[in-house]
Formats: sequence, structure tokens, C-alpha cells
Amino acid sequence: MTVAALAACASGGGLYGAIPGDNRPHKAVDRARTMPIQGIDVARYQENIDFPAARAAGIHFVFMKATEGRDYVDPYFRSNWERARTSGMAHGAYHFMTWCSLASEQAAWFIQNVPQDPSALPPVLDLEWNNHSSCKTKPNRADALEKIRVMLDAMERHTGKLPIIYTDMNFHRDVLDGEYFPNAFWLRSTAAEPHERYNNRPWTFWQYTQTGVVRGIKGEVDRNVFYGNQEDWLRFLWTGCDPRAIAALQPTGRCLPAK
Repeated sequence: MTVAALAACASGGGLYGAIPGDNRPHKAVDRARTMPIQGIDVARYQENIDFPAARAAGIHFVFMKATEGRDYVDPYFRSNWERARTSGMAHGAYHFMTWCSLASEQAAWFIQNVPQDPSALPPVLDLEWNNHSSCKTKPNRADALEKIRVMLDAMERHTGKLPIIYTDMNFHRDVLDGEYFPNAFWLRSTAAEPHERYNNRPWTFWQYTQTGVVRGIKGEVDRNVFYGNQEDWLRFLWTGCDPRAIAALQPTGRCLPAK
């Protein structure tokens, strides 16, 4: 470890000291900080969020935890949803998939708790191994894929929009790598660009740090970026699909402009 690295660790920073927008930055994700469409994802840990302040600070979108498994609702979901909607920030809900209950039960729970809001972003299915959960079940790849497809289908029917898949490196490697999905992908990669960690899987959203700092939010928050420019973003908002996939997906009845 170099003297500079030791100094950074001593000051509480990452590879280098804290910078605006991140408490522990990593130089390998610097490109994400310069991209125009920035966002966050939040759950109960962020508590009461001032969405107008975050929006004024340059945050374009928020994904918020809604449900987990078959019986958990994030205690801040409903207030986050209303506050984000009122602020005019693009907002969407995510479901954290668990592996100890049926996909049909989880789908029913999501449908029961997440509003049908045509103005919202597409829903997100969060796919990870439940390493910090009381659920220790780890299905084989075929079983996991079957559950995933049941959940994605139910979420799409409920919202009318093609869900986004969020995942991390371990789950992608074990289950998703090499598997085709029409869905947009949101990839976690905090120490490298996503193509370096996900076998060149195309991505629409990139979660590039978990130690972000944003005006209006107490403590640290996950920061994310959309792949494209302002025009691409507006097309995404209008259709709910990655603009690069619209031509291929519209013949299936998806990605039609919002009415």
C-alpha cells in the first residue's frame, strides 16, 4: 500500500479522499460521475427524504424499495412514493426477491402494495442471493430462472411496463449470465465499469457507489446513472424501454408511448 493510499484510508476516504457526491470514491467509476442523468435508490435507511432538494441538486430519478418476499413492505415506501411523485422526480418501485416463498405469493404481495401509476418508471426486480436474510435457501439455476420469469410476468401485467432487472456480480454469474431477457438491466459495479464485471451484458442503469452523498438525504445513499443523454432519457420516460431496444420490442406490443 502506498503512502497516498494510507493517507486516504486514514482520512476515511476510498482510493482518494471524499469528493462532492461520494464519501468513499473509487477512481474506476469516475466516468459515472460525469454522465448527465443521475439517480438514487433508497429504502428505510434513508428515512425522511427531501425530494425537491435532491431534484434541485441534479438527481433525475429514484428507485425505492417497496416489497420483499411475500409479506414485507418497506416502512417508508408509501411516503417516499408520494413525496417523489409530488416533487416531480421520476420514480419507480423495486421488489427484493427471496427464495423461501413462492414467486406467485411474492407477485401477489407486490401487486397488493404497489400502485398502478402510468407515470411511474418501470418496476424493478432485485435479484441477489439472500446472504443477510434468515432465508438460506439457494435454488438451482433452473428453479431460480423459473421463479424470476413468473415474477417478471406478473410485474409487467400489473404495471403495463417491462420490468427492469437489478442484479449484482455473484447472482449474475450464478444464474443470469448467458440467459436472454428482453428486460433492461441495472447492474451494480462499484469498483469497475459494468462491462468488465458482467461479461459485456448491456446495461441501462449502473449503480456505481453505495457511499453517495446527496442534498436532502441524511447519511449515505446508493448513486446510479442512466446510460444515455437527455434525449435518450426522455425516450425512456415516454416508452418505459431502453431506446436501443425499442425497435426490437415494439412488435411484441411493448415500449409503446405513454398515453
